[in-house]
Amino acid sequence: QEGWRLEHENPKDPQTPLTFKGVVFNEMKGVFTDNERIFSQHLQNRLLPDHTYSVVSGGHPLCIPDLTWEQLKQFHATHYHPSNARFFTYGNFPLEQHLKQIHEEALSKFEKIEPNTAVPAQKPWDKPREFHITCGPDSLAAGSSGHTTIGVSFLLPDITDTFEAFTLNLLSSLLISGPNSPFYKALIESGLGTDFSPDVGYNGYTREAYFSVGLQGIAEQDTQAVRDIIDRTIEEVIEKGFEEDRIEALLHKIEIQMKHQSVSFGLSLTSYIASCWNHDGDPVELLQLGGQVARLRQCLKENPRFLQEKVKQYFKNNPHKLTLSMTPDDKYPEKQAQMETEKLKEKVDSLSPKDKQQIYEKGLELQTQQSQPQDASCLPALKVSDIEPTVPLTELEVALAAGQTPVQICAQPTNGLVYFRAFVSLHTLPEEVRPYVPLFCRVLTKLGCGLLDYRELAQLMELKTGGMAASPHVLPDETHLDTYEQGVLFSSFCLERNLPDMMHLWSEIFSSPCFEEEERFRVLVKMSAQELANGVPDSGHLYASLRASRTLTPVGDLQETFSGMDQVRLMKRIAEMTDVRPVLRKLPQVQEHVLHRDNMRCSLNATPQQMPLAEKAVEKFIRNLGQSKPERKPVCPYVVEKPVPSGSSGRAHVSGPQVIRKLITDPTFKPCQMKTHFLLPFPVNYVGECIRTAPYADPDHASLKILARLMTAKFLHTEIREKGGAYGGGARLSRDGVFTLYSYRDPRSAETLRSFSKAMDWAKAGRFTEQDIDEAKLSVFSAVDAPVAPSDRGLDHFLCGLSDEMKQVHREQLFAVRREDLINVSNKYLDTGKSMHGLALLGPENTEIAKDPSWVTGE
Repeated sequence: QEGWRLEHENPKDPQTPLTFKGVVFNEMKGVFTDNERIFSQHLQNRLLPDHTYSVVSGGHPLCIPDLTWEQLKQFHATHYHPSNARFFTYGNFPLEQHLKQIHEEALSKFEKIEPNTAVPAQKPWDKPREFHITCGPDSLAAGSSGHTTIGVSFLLPDITDTFEAFTLNLLSSLLISGPNSPFYKALIESGLGTDFSPDVGYNGYTREAYFSVGLQGIAEQDTQAVRDIIDRTIEEVIEKGFEEDRIEALLHKIEIQMKHQSVSFGLSLTSYIASCWNHDGDPVELLQLGGQVARLRQCLKENPRFLQEKVKQYFKNNPHKLTLSMTPDDKYPEKQAQMETEKLKEKVDSLSPKDKQQIYEKGLELQTQQSQPQDASCLPALKVSDIEPTVPLTELEVALAAGQTPVQICAQPTNGLVYFRAFVSLHTLPEEVRPYVPLFCRVLTKLGCGLLDYRELAQLMELKTGGMAASPHVLPDETHLDTYEQGVLFSSFCLERNLPDMMHLWSEIFSSPCFEEEERFRVLVKMSAQELANGVPDSGHLYASLRASRTLTPVGDLQETFSGMDQVRLMKRIAEMTDVRPVLRKLPQVQEHVLHRDNMRCSLNATPQQMPLAEKAVEKFIRNLGQSKPERKPVCPYVVEKPVPSGSSGRAHVSGPQVIRKLITDPTFKPCQMKTHFLLPFPVNYVGECIRTAPYADPDHASLKILARLMTAKFLHTEIREKGGAYGGGARLSRDGVFTLYSYRDPRSAETLRSFSKAMDWAKAGRFTEQDIDEAKLSVFSAVDAPVAPSDRGLDHFLCGLSDEMKQVHREQLFAVRREDLINVSNKYLDTGKSMHGLALLGPENTEIAKDPSWVTGE
């Protein structure tokens, strides 16, 4: 979009692409620090080598500098043209209006061209191929012996063959999804690796689909063993086929997906049909899932070996098969840097003094241009006065189940699904088991319970529910920065007919979870540690921000324990243990504080007709739950009982008894400054600076929220992305009152911290216009007023005690923010002398920071 806009503002100006080249270069460098992405990229390039898929669509970092302005213009003129476009509209606006607008604003201004962008079919191979590649070392992955990845991939038919694609997608899930699938049993449980290889399963984004399966985290000498297991598993599936229950479970999953309403329903459908339609498939046929399910049932009825024959055809007798292996090379980052230096030298050496002078002048011109305000008057814009002053209330009711457990009831048009949640407050949890709460949550619904082993439990969850999960939560208090609630949220949903079964499964998990399955636990730990390690290059800015806020508020400290670099390191340590029993023994200690009804509250979202039945099922579940031993006292000396505001005002929206939340407060907490550098083998940096500010209910919070958007759009984006070449950067304020400045995939680090400082000075000096403030307000309101799915309505009331009245007050505070409020909060909080700052950096070695004694190295 930006490229498009600039293109039209400066049709005669050939220097705009310089900025984007720099940004895209650092984005792609960031992409290629992620070993999973390196693997997926090579897999596609080598499996489909004959045409467009043999190259990197975002540009390989070393090829980006070769792109000329003429080539870019030429490419843009043919590809970014209505003759090569597909239009999607979704929502409750009349279609005619959309078509008229598309015609007037786009189509009428172009002549039809033949873009010739069709992708030809890939020529099938007559024999399998093999490749070996290298990647960077991974200091976060567990174990020293195995960092090799191997994957075997097969070319499948054209994605425009809708029913075949549907069948193969389903077949792929049968082969690799969940602990009952043949490849999971054979590969994951072999203990040879940590997790499936990247891009495992069916991939339908390219003209011909492909299927891939393999392992990561294996020892180099085990590659042949893994290949043998893959071949043997294919043979076994052809011979034995699949249990009927597993096919039923998958068809049940499709039924649930068709009914579950997400707020991005239209967008999800768009991305679901885009690939097929881009290759001239029939998008309407693709959307008729019900018909495809019926056709599949018919095929299975006529030929029980239907799926086995597909396995034989595509995986056994298919010579278009690629085996790709990848091993880390400690010298990989240096080699990449070396190639980059050589590329630069070659570019510079070929320039005459005149060329150099011209580039220098263009650079200066670009800098001047970047510093000038852009004319935005040509863009359509909303006004703040267009925003609704009040938002509709969500009607809620609270009932007491089994005499003491509050259940929040929210009747919604949920399309026949029932959504159940339970939150258990953890104010009694001893300090030393806190770090194990996330692990407890990860494994709780994946080990066995009652008489069910983990395979049987997984099977029943797939057959009867849309998923059952537990996750740790730290909920900030809206009035005090040092007060919060910690707990575990249990969530699940199902079709109405399966509600008794789903609640029975929760009863079993709560009353008798199984913490004895040591082998299974080890597999889950390895997978979990691998997933966390793989996630760091993708979410480095979040990890930097979490670490930076750790010493500013008790909430920040706990979030770092639950989901920051501390958690990544802890899981790596556990995954490397030869004996995991001591860790397994910690789970029952967590269980004592979590799996009972003492500090529990529940919530139900369902249709009004379903509610009575749903309430009965929850009542039964709660009656079955044990109570904890009465003598347990909270370990935190400071627990505040806080009633959730119910509708005492004129426009009540919550009826029924009051819910009391048990919050932890720490009056002894002293915020302090801390600067941490995590040394990681990345060629780019992730930077975070956090500042302790004001809680949600404080009018300053509203001003800071607007200020964060204002600083992002009007200063940091230009400074960090356009001038600094980072892929992204900005400021945000979280619900717990921590104001964060961050950058993402950033070639700079110390300079970025100086840019953060400049941004604060810019804000304090009030260098922004009324129009800038209005734009920031519109941007904030678009997030505040984002649609909420029926399944999630009332959720922030249930979790955080936020009533609609409190949200309305906050809304009015946002509307009321004035220029002087923004300058005031900038001076009050952003001034280094006045409030606490925390800093963190993830990235390569850095001489400037290494010399500065105020920085510590992250462990």
